[in-house]
Amino acid sequence: MAAYPEIKMLIGGEWIAQGGDGEIPVVNPATEAVIASCPKVSTEQLNSALAAANEAFLSWSKTPGVERHKIMRRAADLVRERADSIARIVTLEMGKPQAQALGETLNAAEIIDFMGEEAKRQGGRLVPVRSASLLEQRVTNEPIGPAALFTPWNFPVNLPAKKLAGALAAGCTCILKPAETTPASAQLLVECFVEAGVPSGAINLVYGDPAMISNHLITAPEIRKVSFTGSTAVGKQLGALAAQGLKRFTAELGGHAPVVIGESADFDRTVAACATTKFRNAGQVCVSPTRFLVARSIYDKFVAEFAARAQSLKVGDASSDDSVTMGPLAHPGRVAAMQDLIGALGGANGEVVTGGSAIDGPGNFFQPTVIAGPGPESRLMNEEPFGPIAGIVPYDDIENAVRIANSLRYGLSAYAFTGSLDESHYLGSALKAGMVAINHFAVGSPETPFGGVGDSGFGSESGTEGYLGYTETKLVTVAKSAG
Repeated sequence: MAAYPEIKMLIGGEWIAQGGDGEIPVVNPATEAVIASCPKVSTEQLNSALAAANEAFLSWSKTPGVERHKIMRRAADLVRERADSIARIVTLEMGKPQAQALGETLNAAEIIDFMGEEAKRQGGRLVPVRSASLLEQRVTNEPIGPAALFTPWNFPVNLPAKKLAGALAAGCTCILKPAETTPASAQLLVECFVEAGVPSGAINLVYGDPAMISNHLITAPEIRKVSFTGSTAVGKQLGALAAQGLKRFTAELGGHAPVVIGESADFDRTVAACATTKFRNAGQVCVSPTRFLVARSIYDKFVAEFAARAQSLKVGDASSDDSVTMGPLAHPGRVAAMQDLIGALGGANGEVVTGGSAIDGPGNFFQPTVIAGPGPESRLMNEEPFGPIAGIVPYDDIENAVRIANSLRYGLSAYAFTGSLDESHYLGSALKAGMVAINHFAVGSPETPFGGVGDSGFGSESGTEGYLGYTETKLVTVAKSAG
């Protein structure tokens, strides 16, 4: 078992173990054992973090992009050097298997690298002038100001890395509030940035009461950008709060991703990819495939094979067994949510093919579950499960599949598998989502934008868009002084 670190906040360059508002127990979701305590930040400490971020912005925003790149490159290298130990902590405090935790950590390093390169690349552009009296027209992207960053527990290294890297690369300072259930993962990431040379006050790290922290930071005049990853309901609340101060807001919210599977798809490859991806991180992924829409000619075969693959998963405590392929849910509330969803099944709401129950014993474990035939009005087809539950329904024509896929206000990701070029082109255009993947599930590379539409939020992280989201556009136009 990995040694769990003492949890500390970072405020104005100082590591602080004592929260001004008490502490919160940190629980291993696989064993339900308390493994540490997490300090709760007070309003006074938040004010210190705001002052530090505001002061540091004056110098960090003026630091040349090439220098910011050098620091971020060192941070990425440190993450890679420490990837195995960081991954062990990720598994300990949120439960995902070792291989998944290591992949997440290494991907975080790639994100930091890419954003550091953006700091060198993004220099604005020149716009041709219309008149001989004009000397130039240039457009620049300047850092927007201190940013408040809020991240959840399901990807405790990757998501903070996206936000920190985008903000720092653009020249912004920031206050990061990660999930209190996974504090060490974020802390170990921040340590890499600090040791790489990010100056005092440019990164501040706090934990505590989410409602208090979000309200205090978002309404603070120092904060000019807010980035939030989490539920749609909370995102709407924080977006409204940010709007009151006319502050830039990026929201990566919930999803309920459809997967359209055509009869021409490579069956074995498709069902293997679908089952593996569905149960990754125990289904606790915003871009997790959840609504499987399968051509009727292969529907029965697909359901049977998908269920067999679900049954073959090894569920358990990945912090003590590296062979585990699916870990626990994050907390008891997620288990209760799965039970509640299962309780709504029957008849037109769908039937359990495999799974459907919590697993007895310590830990927040729930069986990998496959539901066949949930109707269009069922809860499973309308509410994001955010857990190891898959719904599979047949369709008779591709247009009908698209209508089902686009029937919700969620629009984060959508997927399709087909061997038809025509069908591939049609689905890529017709599926309504911020990210559409055909014949694979990879929508989270460092160089591509990550974000949704509708109730799944707006704005993007990663890619050039993730960098520009922390900037303001300025036009400078210069005319001749005489003549």
